[in-house]
Amino acid sequence: MTSVLYDAPGPKAKRRNLIFSAMFFVLLALLLWWVWQVMDDKGQLEWSLWKPFTTADAWTTYLLPGLADTLKAAALSMVIALPLGAVLGIARMSDHRWVRIPAGTVVEFFRAIPVLLLMLFANEFFARSTNVTSADRPLYAVVTGLVLYNASVLAEVVRAGILSLPKGQAEAAQAIGLRKSQTMKSILLPQAVTVMLPAIVSQLVVIVKDTALGGVMLGFTELLNSRGTLAANYANVIPSFIVVAIIFIALNFILTSFASWLEGRLRRSKRSTGAVLSVDDIDDFNAAETDGTSRTGAEK
Repeated sequence: MTSVLYDAPGPKAKRRNLIFSAMFFVLLALLLWWVWQVMDDKGQLEWSLWKPFTTADAWTTYLLPGLADTLKAAALSMVIALPLGAVLGIARMSDHRWVRIPAGTVVEFFRAIPVLLLMLFANEFFARSTNVTSADRPLYAVVTGLVLYNASVLAEVVRAGILSLPKGQAEAAQAIGLRKSQTMKSILLPQAVTVMLPAIVSQLVVIVKDTALGGVMLGFTELLNSRGTLAANYANVIPSFIVVAIIFIALNFILTSFASWLEGRLRRSKRSTGAVLSVDDIDDFNAAETDGTSRTGAEK
């Protein structure tokens, strides 16, 4: 049995895949066992190092405020970067050179600069050229860097998503007299959203993780930065890293799960019922319509 992309595996291939899978899980188990042994030998599994996470003080004083700042910076960046990226992506496809060339220059410029460098530049700009207080400056710098970089990346995602649609969609819209702006708003963008959604979500996950760069370089009190303060007070560096890693994994899992649910919902809403009308169904429909017209005429 074959498909368009590959041949279905035969008995030998299935046995080989099963052996490779078993070997992988054995190696993974050995690796986890080795990590456990090393941590145990170094005293990192002692209950005294993990006990602070069972108390409310470690969470309310350090982790939860840091998590709130992480979510705040990520949410602001997402809200600004998504529409800005969509505008830049559509502008790069404009028929007017005075729109297309500046948009392309902006996208290529900010996409080529590391996001950490953008944060550092933004921090210096706010320090020297604005009245932003030193307490708010790290948040402003982190959000600015994330917006500039991720809006440029999302612009390419939007452009690629629209270009991936069949050309017949735009040609059919032109044939019925729609302008390019109407075609983009009513036909191309709604269809491209489903195609773009996985790439957009992966970029949103990057935004959540990149907030940690502000904590390392700018002193922004996000989750990873708050972990450092917690570890300094409780002397539990490795356990605190593990707990923060689990929190980040949970955040990104929730985000990707929501995106998967939303993508499935969008696909179901656009899917045809696949029902085929028979001749009798059409005759019944016409008869009902004729009967309704007759009753309207009689009432008049």
